[in-house]
Amino acid sequence: MTAETVQEKEVGRARARKEDARLVTGQTNWTDNIQLPGLVHIAFLRSPLAHARITRADTSRAREATGVIAVFTGADLAAEQGSLPCAWPVTPDIVIPQHPPMAVDTVRYAGEIVAAVVARDRYAAADALEAIDVDYEELPPVLDMEEALAEGSPKVHEQGNKSFVWPFSNGDIEAAFRDAPVVLERTYRQQRLIPSAMEPRAVVCAPVGDEFTLWSATQIPHVLRVMLALVTGIPEHKLRVIAPDVGGGFGSKLQVTAEEVLALLIARRLGRPVKWTESRSEGNLAVHHGRDQIQRIRVAAGADGRLRGLDVDLLADMGAYLMLVTPGVPLLGAFMYNAIYKMDAYSFRCTGVFTTKTPTDAYRGAGRPEATFAIERVMDDLAAELGMDPLALRERNWIKHTEFPYTTIAGLTYDSGNYEAATAAARELFHYDELRKEAAERAAAGDPVRLGIGISTFTEMCGLAPSRILGQLAYGAGGWEHASIRMLPTGKVEAVTGSSAHGQGHETAWSQIVADELGVPFEDVRVLHGDTFVAPKGMDTYGSRSLTVGGIAVVAACGKVREKARVIAAGLLEVSPDDLEWSSGRWQVRGDPDQGKTIGEIALATFAAHNLPEGVEPSLDSDATYDPDNFSFPHGTHLCAAEVDTETGAVRLRSYVAVDDVGQVVNPLIVEGQVHGGIAQGIAQALFEEAAYDSSGTLVTATLADYLVPSAADLPAFVTSRTATPSTTNPLGVKGVGEAGTIASTPAVVNAIVDALRPLGVPDVPMPCTPERVWRAIREGAAR
Repeated sequence: MTAETVQEKEVGRARARKEDARLVTGQTNWTDNIQLPGLVHIAFLRSPLAHARITRADTSRAREATGVIAVFTGADLAAEQGSLPCAWPVTPDIVIPQHPPMAVDTVRYAGEIVAAVVARDRYAAADALEAIDVDYEELPPVLDMEEALAEGSPKVHEQGNKSFVWPFSNGDIEAAFRDAPVVLERTYRQQRLIPSAMEPRAVVCAPVGDEFTLWSATQIPHVLRVMLALVTGIPEHKLRVIAPDVGGGFGSKLQVTAEEVLALLIARRLGRPVKWTESRSEGNLAVHHGRDQIQRIRVAAGADGRLRGLDVDLLADMGAYLMLVTPGVPLLGAFMYNAIYKMDAYSFRCTGVFTTKTPTDAYRGAGRPEATFAIERVMDDLAAELGMDPLALRERNWIKHTEFPYTTIAGLTYDSGNYEAATAAARELFHYDELRKEAAERAAAGDPVRLGIGISTFTEMCGLAPSRILGQLAYGAGGWEHASIRMLPTGKVEAVTGSSAHGQGHETAWSQIVADELGVPFEDVRVLHGDTFVAPKGMDTYGSRSLTVGGIAVVAACGKVREKARVIAAGLLEVSPDDLEWSSGRWQVRGDPDQGKTIGEIALATFAAHNLPEGVEPSLDSDATYDPDNFSFPHGTHLCAAEVDTETGAVRLRSYVAVDDVGQVVNPLIVEGQVHGGIAQGIAQALFEEAAYDSSGTLVTATLADYLVPSAADLPAFVTSRTATPSTTNPLGVKGVGEAGTIASTPAVVNAIVDALRPLGVPDVPMPCTPERVWRAIREGAAR
């Protein structure tokens, strides 16, 4: 074996991301950068009202404006625009209203599209919107979920304001609560959030004959292609969808949007390429929102703190329509309210409610942050009720590492984990006992700046994938992922993946995986994705599924390449394939390692095809489709110390420790980035962000001056560490990481604030915990 054939393992190395050279310097192809001959620009007129009938739409002045090429209303496109799809009909009797991409006769949220202008440049198109006269007959808005379900409420749709009721239970919930020594009832509010991806949405569509290429800042090029074909009737094989480099998504680009459908229809009408790029305020108004739930929680426990039962009654705001996976989002949380804890019975009920607000859908974590928040908040409340240390209460109830694999009360089988190890590591890094002592001393001294300790011991189900489970939940597609490995004659490798990155670092991580699987240098691997003609098969990127599903498909495809290479190498070496063993990118004769062929040598010999074994085709290229049997279950312990000024309500995060277990780590730098970003988004929900509406249904946080997205200056330094219990359900032992920080951090922060204020009679502070809300909670606590 030569020195050149020996290389360090790539998986586990902290490689700088190879894609960043073009991304951070702007030398890339964002959708808005695309310029085509004859390109014209679309601007959309959006309803200023939350609920109204359209009685007249006069576009005559706009059609005459300088630079305007065409103007369309909903009536113009009614016969061809179809209805935007909902792919998750969670119950047989679910109400899924028609959702035209452009409103025809009724608008149901402020921001719904009512007209489109096409002009020679984006400024002319935007200016011409002001020349469109639309008359509305205003209808009463429906903004409160509980009021929406009340008899006599104004209706968002003729079918009513209830979309579905989805129940789930396991165990005898009545017995669990009967005669329980401790029963707590709590109501928590998940405020509405705006995803705020770095890159606003953009679409370019170019027709050539009866074929169309659509570029979109999307997370789901493959799903989008299928859905566009179904909605518009354009044959799927005549649609090409390309997701070029995409600047973030967080679920907001896991969507089939009105703008994508309309761009395709308008390009077909005009026979020329069109472009639309949203403004930030337009995006805040029209990108689907996240969260927005009312969580009614009941927990039963013994006097020693052992959990007996958990009952969850959830109201979930769908907004005005059901988008691609809207109804399924809260149901993903249904399997996570029990979290890492053992209990005898569990009951869950979710009611989906229509309101005249922007539709909701997946936002980073999608149902699981909401569930984790509720259970971790109620565990702190239960500890306070029992006079126990909240960490001790959690340890009394969590699944021990010796009990894995463990089937939870929600029916999921957790394959691996070690909550004791993660918590012990976090406790030591955080100096938990010292901070508890300081907090008690401050409270005893009447210090106006109180110190609170917040805890979040979480797990999540990710790698949204097992197709059979998704089928049982009435999801409209599978969860598999596809990969192809192309061996080039010079030994270089093209890895084609159906997972379409939007900032996660797939090109780097996949290159590391391929380098190890095929024994080639990291630099010799190129990863291709995001184009349905280049990567024709895929289920795309969401739900922390890229590595645990897409990455394992890459591993499987590499395995097929190796096996093909084995047969060819045996022919070249004139031995039986059974006599060969794989070592460091090389098939060598067992017992005689000097006799062997590297994968590069085999690739060149295959290309030449001069001396291949009989019946062997001259190709090493291989495809694989991977559909896992189970989710993956990362977990961790996050601890937060918050100082709360009782005179002003100001909150300062003094320290934050996160110890996560994501199984085998492919690239530590990428993991650190994902954890840091996730924690920042979770803290943002706890302290800063809220999509707020006035009484008329107008979004009053439509700009970043009103919707507070925190910067680095608003956040503490994070102390991060990891434990590792590899997953037993995939060959790499990996688990998801993209959503972990977001799921864990929100309850850790709010628990810290409430812990600081509990001695002052404050049981809860509604999110976001702004200084005003904290101050009011303190005043109300004093009054109680």
